[in-house]
Amino acid sequence: MLNRYEYYKEIFKNIPKPFAFVDLDLLDENIEELRKRSGDKKIRVASKSIRCRTIIERVLKANNQFEGLMCYTATEALWLNELGYNNLLIGYPTTDLNQIEQIAIEVSKGKNICLMIDSEEQAKRIDEIGKNHNVKIPVCLDIDMSSDFPGIHFGVWRSNLRTSNNVETLGKKLLKYTNLSVIGIMGYEAQIAGLVDNLAGNGLKNIVVRKLKSKSIQELRKRREESIQKLKQLGYNLNLVNGGGTGSLESTREETDVTEVTIGSGFFNSHLFDNYQNFKHQPAAGFAVEVVRKPKDGMVTCLGGGYIASGGTGNEKQPLPYLPEGLKLTQNEGAGEVQTPLQLTNGTDLKLGDPVFFRHSKAGELCERFNELYLVSKGQIIDCVKTYRGEGKCFL
Repeated sequence: MLNRYEYYKEIFKNIPKPFAFVDLDLLDENIEELRKRSGDKKIRVASKSIRCRTIIERVLKANNQFEGLMCYTATEALWLNELGYNNLLIGYPTTDLNQIEQIAIEVSKGKNICLMIDSEEQAKRIDEIGKNHNVKIPVCLDIDMSSDFPGIHFGVWRSNLRTSNNVETLGKKLLKYTNLSVIGIMGYEAQIAGLVDNLAGNGLKNIVVRKLKSKSIQELRKRREESIQKLKQLGYNLNLVNGGGTGSLESTREETDVTEVTIGSGFFNSHLFDNYQNFKHQPAAGFAVEVVRKPKDGMVTCLGGGYIASGGTGNEKQPLPYLPEGLKLTQNEGAGEVQTPLQLTNGTDLKLGDPVFFRHSKAGELCERFNELYLVSKGQIIDCVKTYRGEGKCFL
């Protein structure tokens, strides 16, 4: 076979740039490897990290272990519900009364949509709307899974349910609300699932991160177990215990009480996920821009390319020049909205009009910049499908 750069260059020789694509052969490899890494747990697919219905459907149909979606907004869940998707867990709290009312109406029709909460104030809004529609609205408690070590908050700021006692206290308060039903808990271990621990050049930091992860895993396991037991003692019947993410499957799957894990970024395997010690997945998604000028020997400039990822600022949030090998972003300009200069190394040579393939730092955010994804398999384009953006949808 041609080398990977020539392979894609030949496939896309007649496609105007810029464009985004998914290599279905590599995607299918990732789907199977992620399924294996999840052990016997059910897998909920995080739509936020895909944002293309064709790909979501491909994942869900790959194996019956994939079951349900984690949506990132209520409006997304309502849209997907309208299109026939079921078993929808909204991953973040919803305070918009109109959206909650629409969900109540759908739940009253027998639809399986679950809201996320972490406070009594949120619960009160939901319960009042449930009363108005004479329906019990299912909710899931979002338990904070960060760890606090001396001088370090190891994790992200999500829920205020920081301890099992916090969970118990809220659980007691929720008993009086008759038009909502606590059906489960979610705990996302962001510092395990989303923090790299094998980044080149970060030798000592990698070691520290791994030790912190190991210590945090033990603490979180205990916190989740105690939270579940306290809720059960209050009479709650939890049929959903959600945890994990692409980077934490090996630890989360070992917890007996966990009924399902959530996976999103691992399907496309954005470039941040290259830097984990325990697993490697295939680069299944990317985008291409074209060389439009050569400012000096050993350098080319591409048109566009500055598709920066969200989160704390840093070089790791820039797209990564992927193919051909031997390209580097410049320190001063990085990846820019209208131009991206690249330094050539290792004898790499590019001509005007040649494509340069990049990988995004995060998975689903790539689809916010493109209306379509070209689907590639066995050396040819087999389809061109719409992203959420291409369908006219932008949820955040």
